[in-house]
Amino acid sequence: MSLAPYCRGFPRCLAPIAFALIGFLSPQVRADPDQGIDVSVRMQGEEVFVDVTFHVPVTPQAAWAVMTDYDHATEFISKLEKSVILSRTSDTLLVAQKGSMGWGPFSVLLETVTEVHLIPYEMLRGRMVSGNMKKNESTTRLIADATGTRVVYHLESIPEVWIPPLIGRAMVEMETRARFKQLVEEILRRKALAEVKR
Repeated sequence: MSLAPYCRGFPRCLAPIAFALIGFLSPQVRADPDQGIDVSVRMQGEEVFVDVTFHVPVTPQAAWAVMTDYDHATEFISKLEKSVILSRTSDTLLVAQKGSMGWGPFSVLLETVTEVHLIPYEMLRGRMVSGNMKKNESTTRLIADATGTRVVYHLESIPEVWIPPLIGRAMVEMETRARFKQLVEEILRRKALAEVKR
């Protein structure tokens, strides 16, 4: 999908780029959803690198269940209108997603198809096979410890259009934190529900 129709104004260019960079469904944060999210955004030439680490007080299996629940992602990720697993094998998913990014008149749509390779409860590797990026690849690692699971996320992305370094980096970091908060809230909600049922 071309960004040309949306990029007549400066904010219209930033919003879809930032959204695509962090992906529609990224892994998320710590017991307090507003704290403990370590986000680093680096820009080198046209490539953007995003690194996130966080901790959740659940098992890797519990965190994995939410991170890979693409078919229900619209229920807990705001601005995500569609999320469907198109195909599935024992270790690979093909996921189509459609959502919006931005505010008011600067809101735009973005559609992606991502191939996700699974190493259950340990690693997710995502590679966009169609969309409006030149490159969008991510790796998510789940590391069990004595109090839960540490998640390490790394993204390498090349957008189709130029991103202003300072404002673009701030936008990507802000959107990453916001989206991560939503997913961690769902992880914690399911944990609380499971505890009530015991």
